[in-house]
This record gives sequence, C-alpha cells and structure tokens, in this order.
Amino acid sequence: MPIEILMPALSPTMTQGNLTKWKKAEGDTVKAGDVLCDIETDKATMEVEAADEGVMGKILVPAPAQAVAVNAVIALLLEEGEDASALDGYKPKAAQATAAPVAKSAAPVAPTTVAAKLAHVTPLPGGPLSGGRVSASPLAKRIAKAKGIDLGTVPGSGPHGRIVKRDVEALSPGAKPGAASRAGNAAPVALPASGSYIAVPHSTMRKIIASRLQESKQTVPHFYLTVDCRIDKLLQMREAINAASPKGDDGYKISVNDFVIKAVAKALVEVPEANAQWTDDAILLFNAVDVSVAVATPNGLITPVVRYADTKGLAAISAEVKALAARARDGKLMPEEYTGAGFTISNLGMYGVKDFAAIINPPQSCILAVGAGEQRPVVVDGQLAVGTVMSCTLSVDHRSVDGAVGAQFLAAFKRIIEEPALLAL
Repeated sequence: MPIEILMPALSPTMTQGNLTKWKKAEGDTVKAGDVLCDIETDKATMEVEAADEGVMGKILVPAPAQAVAVNAVIALLLEEGEDASALDGYKPKAAQATAAPVAKSAAPVAPTTVAAKLAHVTPLPGGPLSGGRVSASPLAKRIAKAKGIDLGTVPGSGPHGRIVKRDVEALSPGAKPGAASRAGNAAPVALPASGSYIAVPHSTMRKIIASRLQESKQTVPHFYLTVDCRIDKLLQMREAINAASPKGDDGYKISVNDFVIKAVAKALVEVPEANAQWTDDAILLFNAVDVSVAVATPNGLITPVVRYADTKGLAAISAEVKALAARARDGKLMPEEYTGAGFTISNLGMYGVKDFAAIINPPQSCILAVGAGEQRPVVVDGQLAVGTVMSCTLSVDHRSVDGAVGAQFLAAFKRIIEEPALLAL
C-alpha cells in the first residue's frame, strides 16, 4: 500500500502551510532523510525530509500551492516492490487541520531563587461560567438594557464568547443576533484607482501576525508602565568590555540590547510573578527564564528565544542573539527557537524612537518596549546635569500580572540597568 506523505505541522501554531517547491519528482527514488519539498509556515520556510524509503509515486498537490491544511495528503510514496498500479483507485484520507500545543522547554532549570520567590503564590481557579448565565461586560449590559435588547440572543465576540460593547451598540430594540456589529464584518474599504498603488500579497506569516496581534489588542486587557533609566554607567561598561575583546573569531561586540536582555532576565528572577501566562484555569508561572527578542524580517516580526538568559553572560547572549537574528531573517528558525518563552523585549532604540508601547505577544503576559538612549537634563544631588536616559515601557496583561507586580519588575530592571555591575553577581 502506498505511503501517504502529509503536510506536516512544522510550528506549534500551524494549521496550514504553503507548499513552495518540490525537491523530488514523480519516479524519483527517495531515501530516508532526503529533502522532499519546501514548506512556508507561519514563521519560516523549512525543508521537509522523508521519513521512509521508496519511489515518488504521485504528487497530489503540485507546487506552488497556498493554504494546504496540516495533515492533508500531498503525495504518495511507493514502497519496495510496488509499481504505479498500486495507485489505481487509491483514495487518500481527508485533511485534518491540527496545531501542536505550545510547550515550554523541559530541560532542567539552573539553580535560582525562583521556587522560593513563588512559594507564596496560589494558582487562581478558573473556568467557564456555570448555571447558564450570560457573560457580558458591564458596558454591554447597560447598552442592552437601555435599548431593550435580550442579551441571551446576542452572540459575543469577546474573550471566550463574552458579549462586549461592539456586539450590542449597533443593534436596534428587538434586533436579531445576525444584525450585531462585528469588527471583522465591516463594510469593504474602497480601493484607490487602479495603477496608483502596488499590491503586496500577504505571506502566511504576515496573516498570522495580523490575526494574533489584533486578537491580543482586542481581548487582552493591556496596561502600561514606563520608567526612565540613566545608562551612562552601562555605556562606560560596554565601551570597556568591547575594548577588551580579543581579535578574530573569539571577539565580541556587546550591544545595549544585550545588557537589556540580561537585566530583564535578572529582574525576572527577582520578580518571577512577571514571568507568567494566563490560561482559563490557572496562571502559569514559569521556572525557566526564557526571553524572546523581537527581530524584524522581510515577512514580519518574529521573536526568537534566548533560553535560560539569567544563567548566561553578556558575550554568550550577544553571540546567541546574532545567530538567532540571522536565521530569523533567512527564514531558517526551528520551532523550538521561537516558542515557549515567558517574556518579550522589543527594542526600537536603534531607529531613534524615544518611547513606544508594544502589543503583548500572546500567550505571554509582558513585553518591554525599549527606546533610544539620548542625552537629557537630569537632577543629581539637587543640581541640574546632563545624562544619557533610556525610556522603557512595560505592556502588561492585567489578568495575570497586577500593577504592583509590574511596578516591582520595572523597579528591579531599572536598578540593574543603572548599576550594570550587578549583572556580574
């Protein structure tokens, strides 16, 4: 019986992919480990290797092909002793679009004080509403009451089906559920005159980014905290470290962002409640300090992960980030290299951006937006002086991280950044 070659799930969130190129043609001999085809996922373009040996009998999905469902049969491999007659009347099974769950790294955690810090934390209970009650925001309830609308007939578009303002504000008294105003059902926008623009088709990665960030902004209750960090000592330390770099392949060039990653990691050890994720049943507090770093690529933003960042030195972090960023831009990151972190850093300081507020990267609870270091007036011992100041804004999911916890994290981060010698401890 022919062996079915399926569209694989190459990333934890992948439900479909684009088949961009076949590396084997019908009639070609296939050995285990041979590259069969190139698949574009929501994060990168990856090579798919054969798990079995045989002869490529029939390609069912010619390349290029868009939006092929995960587990769809894309080709048939003839086993040893089979010929083309084995394909006669063969019916592949139907596609089953599935996505693998996101998993944290199971590697052992280096000794830290995280467990002790979390000893007082009790996981929050959670779950769906019981008793047939309608889940609706207070504002939606007030609007519905004023209009005489039965909330029991209104479908909710908020988190877990909760009815929110937009679901009821456009309804008239006695309106049917189908009349509800939905953000995704707005009237189509009229396009400019033909020839006045260039249409750039959405990549799979861009579509996924758009969907997730829209969902994050609409369903995650963001709040924002900003601190100004004086980084003159950090810049002096960076200059001294880089001046001491050996020549050749063993050399290094530490960036301000490398200091930020290390400072974030140490702050998360001090305030582990910020290294969290919201779920319906509990708040997950991670043992490992894995930090994502936002990297811009031609297809959109991706966030490769520095694992166990609290245990690594600046030179190791610098080398790892450079390697991850290069693979990200080439579309060669493996799923385990961009999933499972508990915290993200987005730095636009190199573009001269003073400060900004980033959108949380689900399912994480926090993202730190880092601005440019610039000379500003500062007060030192009651006297006006000039210092190099960097503004950092923490975007926080209020469901899982309270304001006080966010403030404690930023206070720890600011102390470490302003006294970079603490990074050596």
